[in-house]
Amino acid sequence: MGKGGGCLPSKSQRVPLPQPRHRRDRTYIPPPAAPQPPRRPVRIYVVFYSMYGHVRLLARAVQRGVGSVPGALGILLRVPETLPRAVLARMGALKAAAEMDEIPVADPAGLPDADGFLFGFPARYGAMAAQMQAFFESTAPLCRHQRLAGKPAGFFVSTGTQCGGQETTAWTAITQLAHHGMLFVPIGYTFGEGMFEMEELRGGSPYGAGVFAGDGTRPPSEIELALAEHQGKYMATLVKRMVHGADAS
Repeated sequence: MGKGGGCLPSKSQRVPLPQPRHRRDRTYIPPPAAPQPPRRPVRIYVVFYSMYGHVRLLARAVQRGVGSVPGALGILLRVPETLPRAVLARMGALKAAAEMDEIPVADPAGLPDADGFLFGFPARYGAMAAQMQAFFESTAPLCRHQRLAGKPAGFFVSTGTQCGGQETTAWTAITQLAHHGMLFVPIGYTFGEGMFEMEELRGGSPYGAGVFAGDGTRPPSEIELALAEHQGKYMATLVKRMVHGADAS
């Protein structure tokens, strides 16, 4: 008790006030952020069927386009041939078939490993060739369990003539994607002025790249190959954003 029995402590009993802490002691400095693991490359499966080699050349260009995007990997795969060799021989397609032997055959069970797809095929009466149709039918177990749902995909095609199905061959194939729950990615007019080229014969449409094969002797032109390469680059850039976020570069 202090003097006079009051409640105030005497001078000798006063509790010392706490000294103010230095400002630096009151400032929280967060630890340095842990380094982020490197992002894995996105995988684009370029799956195609080609009887005379035209779609194969487009597929190679598509693969180059995918590979031109840092952090993207284009994997080239072919679908199985369903015609007997004797029939291919009568159709003059054995040489082209031999040139594709080094390309791995697509396994439907491995498709879920891809982040995106670009499917290429020739037209048969305005729709995809039976070989590609058979391959899609072999993916029924994946469709049943929606293993490919949400994955982006696009198309590139080959037709014999200008009116042979450059657009219908692609848009009739969208039904395959719809049943799988996949996302169709057209190229629109992102190829720029090349889409309005009128001085040179050119396949392709807003649905995807294309080539006019004629009677089978006309190879893809430079502009048709450039459009296919653009489609690969466009798809790879889009898939990177979907997998790694909008800031992926």
